Amino acid sequence: MRIAVLSLLLVACGGAPTEPRTTPPEATGEGGALYAQYCALCHGEAGEGYAADNATRLRGQSFLTTASDDFLAMSIARGRPHTAMAGYSSNFGGPLEDPQIDAIVQHLRAWQTEASLDLGEAPLEGDAENGAQVFAQRCASCHGQLGNGGSAQSLNRWTFLSRATDPFLRHAIVNGREETPMPAFGDELEPQAIDDIVVFLRRFEEEHDVVPRYMAPPSLEQMTVIRHPDGPTPAFTLREERFVSAAQVRDALAASSRIVLLDARPTSDWLIERIPGALPVPYYAIDPIVARLPRDGTWIVAYCGCPHAASGEVVDHLREAGFEHAVVLDEGVYHWIEAGYPTESGPLDAPAE
Repeated sequence: MRIAVLSLLLVACGGAPTEPRTTPPEATGEGGALYAQYCALCHGEAGEGYAADNATRLRGQSFLTTASDDFLAMSIARGRPHTAMAGYSSNFGGPLEDPQIDAIVQHLRAWQTEASLDLGEAPLEGDAENGAQVFAQRCASCHGQLGNGGSAQSLNRWTFLSRATDPFLRHAIVNGREETPMPAFGDELEPQAIDDIVVFLRRFEEEHDVVPRYMAPPSLEQMTVIRHPDGPTPAFTLREERFVSAAQVRDALAASSRIVLLDARPTSDWLIERIPGALPVPYYAIDPIVARLPRDGTWIVAYCGCPHAASGEVVDHLREAGFEHAVVLDEGVYHWIEAGYPTESGPLDAPAE
């Protein structure tokens, strides 16, 4: 199985050249349907990117011609832990089996119109300390001070670096990514400075993400829907009649207020870290919870990491079903975590109190 292989091997990006397609096919077949269900919300129906905040463009030729099938599969299977890109493999609590991931990869590959580039796998040599300085000056404003992401994708996750060869990283810095905010630095930085950046990023590969190989997703039937069912009703003040601040939700939980929390991310992310008592209600599987939700005006707060796309999908669905007090956690769950608000993780041993 692909995921078993991915867990054992560090497969390089690039690989043997493939023949380009002259006309990309329409989004049909299993891969197209799966992409539409799980990926289009953030990456756009045609892979154009940025449909949800900073989700990257997937159909760019500078990306597709340098990314191997294993790189794409790893990205889908395990995601980028602790970012808005969740893991979708059933081996990590997600909804997809290996053949379904393969189908999505082939759907992405159908957008490739230029031949793949064989960049090789040779590691680069450079000065990591200088690379850190150049990164801070030229890259950190988008990618974060330590490559942990910002308005651009994270670069310091093991799930990314284990498949991104040094030539892959160098090529991206030199040439940029067309039709994205990522510029080409080939004419602005000295070749050695670019090598130094790559060597600096490679440091993070040793810091493996703590993501369990497998944890069984919970059943909603095992979970208590309402937090503190006998508690007071919180007096939320909404932004644009839709968004509630993280601080207000934190205060409501601290006051043992009556509330429902819905984690709109794939269940793999729910397993890694979540707001205490939140139910796993992924944006692609909302219907199972609807019948169990109270219709008495109880506040229902949905959250995600985007911070509004997946949670907004859930709230839209619930409001159409008549839940007028369904709202979006404004800043998203990663703001909640970074602020030091309470969280929990792992599978459930017993129903939530």
